[in-house]
Amino acid sequence: MGMTMTQKILAAHAGLDKVVPGQLISAKLDMVLANDITGPVSINEFEGAGFDQVFDKSRISLVMDHFAPNKDIKSAEQCKKCRSFARRFDIDHFYDVGEMGIEHALLPEKGLVAAGEAIIGADSHTCTYGALGAFSTGVGSTDLAAGMATGQAWFKVPRALKFNLTGSLAENVSGKDVILHIIGMIGVDGALYKSMEFTGPGVASLSMDDRLCIANMAIEAGGKNGIFPVDDITRAYMEGRVNREYHVYEADEDAEYDAVYDIDLSALKPTVAFPHLPENTRTVDEAGDVKIAQVVIGSCTNGRLSDMRIAAEILKGRHIHKDVRAIIIPATQQIYKDCIREGYLDIFIDAGCVVSTPTCGPCLGGYMGILAEGERCVATTNRNFVGRMGHTKSEVYLASPAVAAASALAGRIAAPERRG
Repeated sequence: MGMTMTQKILAAHAGLDKVVPGQLISAKLDMVLANDITGPVSINEFEGAGFDQVFDKSRISLVMDHFAPNKDIKSAEQCKKCRSFARRFDIDHFYDVGEMGIEHALLPEKGLVAAGEAIIGADSHTCTYGALGAFSTGVGSTDLAAGMATGQAWFKVPRALKFNLTGSLAENVSGKDVILHIIGMIGVDGALYKSMEFTGPGVASLSMDDRLCIANMAIEAGGKNGIFPVDDITRAYMEGRVNREYHVYEADEDAEYDAVYDIDLSALKPTVAFPHLPENTRTVDEAGDVKIAQVVIGSCTNGRLSDMRIAAEILKGRHIHKDVRAIIIPATQQIYKDCIREGYLDIFIDAGCVVSTPTCGPCLGGYMGILAEGERCVATTNRNFVGRMGHTKSEVYLASPAVAAASALAGRIAAPERRG
């Protein structure tokens, strides 16, 4: 029996010729990541265990992105703890206000993750980096503390699901619609502790931003990780960003999968996940008359430049509905600058939106867009659990930037019109 792409990466990092599903291994790490929520917990564990040095100051990233700029005293103290730790150990990749971005957009942008690498992060959406052909997964703060000290982590080798993609996406359909369709199909536990491996001729039609979005939400199906093959699009993205040698792994032809799903990308429609689970999906034309109070376009899922461009194309020359608050959050400072250069910020502001500094903010009910009782929000974020964005009697509807922008204009969930 051959190995999947994920299993090959884990075997290489464990120093083994072969691994099998269920096997416990200890693997070397290429990057260890924490943010301003999980970082302080990991630092406490690190210090409590008596560690007095990090394994490699160039392979640790601390990103202040969830409650930064700080929203209150507690969040200020959390960032202060991370800042002190970064200075103590001279951490190369510490990103504070003014330089930070949303972590899972920032690390690929900076070239800190690459094909064939093994990455852990004390954040569940660390699985994003599988878009580059890496193994990346979220871990607890204790495991992260051990990773910072030793450069290793233990894993149970996951079983795998294969998603064979064919065709190409229609206009106004994006990677967000692909992953919402998949989660709606297999459920929030359909890939529980499994590797979601995306392959097939349809992969070539997906942009890197599409892939980053899809891999990001693998965890919403319960996946251990999501991963894409390395192709010319992957290499082009890494060129000029990744300044080190990287390794490309391919699944064996006889690799074993628990299930294989065939998905025709051309058949997909704009999709919305209704409250209160990402699996509760409907196509936008099945949504009905759902009036909304807020739209959020941003997050580690959909805050990249292509997402900003799609929203700007729909909003240009128009104004959002009088009953809607629209919040736009570019995911990094570079994306923010690119939006200025492309004129997107003028479009957003003229349309009645507000534009925020890069932050997770409203995605997890932090700040910059908390919902009151009874309010509904269309968001390009990744979770819509009860109380996720505010009051327990508020509602979050997950959608693509195209659907979110169209909904901001309509004051209800709406299908995007053809652009251009």
